[in-house]
Amino acid sequence: MKLFKHKNVQQLASLLFGAVAILLFFSTQAFAASQAHIDSGDTAWMIVATALVMLMTPAGLALFYGGMSRSKNMLNTITMSFVAYCLASIIWILWGYSLAFGPDLSGIIGSSSNFFMNGIGVKSVSGTIPTYVFVMFQMTFAAITIALVSGSIVGRMRFSSWILFSVLWLTFIYSPIAHWVWGGGWLSKLGVLDFAGGTVVHINAGVTGLIIALFLGKRKGYGKIAMMPSSITLTALGAVLLWFGWFGFNAGSELAADGLSGSAFLVTNTAAATAGLVWMLIEQIRSGKPTLLGLSSGAVAGLVAITPAAGFVNPMGSIVIGTGAGIIGYLGVTLVKNKFGYDDSLDAFGVHGLCGIWGALATGLLADPAVGGAAGLFYGNPKQLLIQFIAVIAVITFDVIMTIIIIKIVSLFGSIRVAPADETEGLDSTIHGERAFEI
Repeated sequence: MKLFKHKNVQQLASLLFGAVAILLFFSTQAFAASQAHIDSGDTAWMIVATALVMLMTPAGLALFYGGMSRSKNMLNTITMSFVAYCLASIIWILWGYSLAFGPDLSGIIGSSSNFFMNGIGVKSVSGTIPTYVFVMFQMTFAAITIALVSGSIVGRMRFSSWILFSVLWLTFIYSPIAHWVWGGGWLSKLGVLDFAGGTVVHINAGVTGLIIALFLGKRKGYGKIAMMPSSITLTALGAVLLWFGWFGFNAGSELAADGLSGSAFLVTNTAAATAGLVWMLIEQIRSGKPTLLGLSSGAVAGLVAITPAAGFVNPMGSIVIGTGAGIIGYLGVTLVKNKFGYDDSLDAFGVHGLCGIWGALATGLLADPAVGGAAGLFYGNPKQLLIQFIAVIAVITFDVIMTIIIIKIVSLFGSIRVAPADETEGLDSTIHGERAFEI
């Protein structure tokens, strides 16, 4: 110890001990930062949010669509949503998740590294939640997106063709677009804003539905005979379940239980209520009869439009978006549909496609930096609107091309449209051997 009695040696020792202490401190911090941390509050919320979104497909959307279809096709309509959820559940863990969220390949698609959930286990973490929870949450988005497509073609597509189409569509259309926007792909790098699925879910589903409806052709008697909904009551119940589930859809997309999640929760409700009232008001002005179907459809249109903007706009912005959705949705299922004469059975394009486009562009207008950090045109950033427009055009173009290719592939296995006699009798009995109502 005599060595440390020398003044210079003591100073050197102090410096060394200090340096070691600093290194130990920062290495400990770096190690702690490198260890993903599961937040129990975030995890609990995301499990609930995922369950809410799950409810939207085999319950909310199934009833919403089922009630709008004719009674002879109600069960077939419900079954198309139900089977879409089951198919997406399996495809997602086998390869869909990896294609959407796996390591980026040239901005276009995810790699195959997570096929069959390879490399993901109980201890895997994404952000502050278990990766398994994130996988499940994203799977529910894939499920409802393909189910939405069915609204355009109910009553005239073979069930076996629908199953094959769904498998191919989830693989070659949904997964790449999800990667572009949410998985680190080229639109994400460009700076597109899509908080919960304006492009990935609604434009994607709406445009696909229109293309396949055009390919199938109109229903027998379309425009000549009345095709009345089987149960507006079920449709309204379905709309309420969709609204309820949408809180998980939008607020859950923050992937945390925090202030932004709460903001998304609030603006989601506000936009839906606004659009429902606007749609009903238009009906009152035009026909003197405000309908429950119109109120329900308007609320869903508002939910669609606020989806991409939920994490970026303030409450006043959500009222603007809801107002636009009520107007655009109403015109989409009346004026636009009648003008062009296409048979979009349950108006998937009119509500989801057109209102999805409005919501994506409105995000580029109304994004408030005080909410989600991004600014739109009205907050001094005109470039954001251009980026949103590019995303809309890219998704529409990709959808049109790939949907046509997939339809052609499915058609190789036989006609995708049901036989005329089956269409006349109804698909509940001819395909499923069941009836929705016993008379």
